[in-house]
Formats: sequence, C-alpha cells, structure tokens
Amino acid sequence: MSITTGAFRRRLTPVALTAVLLGGAAVTAAQPAEAAKKPSSGSSSYYLLFNKNWSNPANSRLYLMKKGSNKKKDTKVASWRAGSGTGNTNACASNKGWLPNGTYDIEFKSKTYNGSKIKGYVVKLENKYCAGKRTKRTDLFIHSEMRANGKQGSKQGADSPWRWDGNRDYKSNGCIKMRPSDIKSMFSKAGAKKWPRKVRVVS
Repeated sequence: MSITTGAFRRRLTPVALTAVLLGGAAVTAAQPAEAAKKPSSGSSSYYLLFNKNWSNPANSRLYLMKKGSNKKKDTKVASWRAGSGTGNTNACASNKGWLPNGTYDIEFKSKTYNGSKIKGYVVKLENKYCAGKRTKRTDLFIHSEMRANGKQGSKQGADSPWRWDGNRDYKSNGCIKMRPSDIKSMFSKAGAKKWPRKVRVVS
C-alpha cells in the first residue's frame, strides 16, 4: 500500500497535551511520548495518599503508604507537605479547586520533564470527575517548581517560574504541589519500593 509523504507525516504528528496550573504553574505542554504511556508495572503493595487539609489546603499531606496484610492496617512509610488548588475546596471548580477524592492511576513519571511551564520531577495522574460527574478534571500532576534538570532557576521578581519562592508556591490550579527537595525525596523513597501504581486522594 502506498502512502503519500504528506499523509505519512500527518500520521506521525504527535498530539499535544496541555495542562493549566498555577503558582507557579500555568499552561504546560506535555511531552506526547510520555503522555501516551500507561502504567504496566509497579508495586501493588504501596500507594501514595494525599490527605486534604480543609483548614489550609496548601498545608495538606502526601504519604507513601504500605498496604497491610492479614487484616493489619496500612502503614505510613514517609510523608511530606503538599498543597492542591488555590485555596478553593470545591473539587468541581476547574483550575481553582483541589483534586476530587478518589483513586488515580499513575500515567507516567519523569525526573526530566520539559513542559513549557512545568519542568523536572513530575508524576502525571489520570483524569477524574468530581462528585456527581459534573466536571471532568484534567491535566493533573504532582509537581514542583524547578528546571528540567531538577535544579533551581534564577530569581525573577516576586514569583520566579522555575524557582521555589516560599509557602505561596504550594498553591496550584488543582495539581498536587511539593517543595523541590520533598518531591525528590518522594521519588527516591517510592522508587525504592518499585513505585506505586496508584494515588489515593481523601479528605
């Protein structure tokens, strides 16, 4: 079967994935090769747990959890401060509210992600409807503020896009946001457990 050059090129054109984030996060173009990946392996004995803080969403907690066996309770392996949303606790508010409760597949992870506004260490989560399926929340990440090589960028005004400037950077348009040192610690500890397949969000 013959294929014209133009048709062949159109078949190879990647589909761009965009993410709207804040706080630094803003519109992010994901890397298509990574965005297409689905988790095929990993540990089912561990998972990440994001526990929302109603009094201060920017001071919530992310845990690495080990599932209990023989009716034993799940145990905490490690924990880090993390934020989600702009302070809005309405999970149906796109680009403002924190993540909807539920269990998420991890679609991919990267230490050298090079989106237009998000770079470095990231974990991409699947899309999720809020309660009642009123709104589908998309382009959800666990991320920080850094360059693609994992280093901090130079200071640029009050809020540098590639640099962690303080507690205000825990805010995001719905994604889970962590300090650079904490997301690196999470990658190290989760990697030592062959990486969980799931992230649970609770409140």
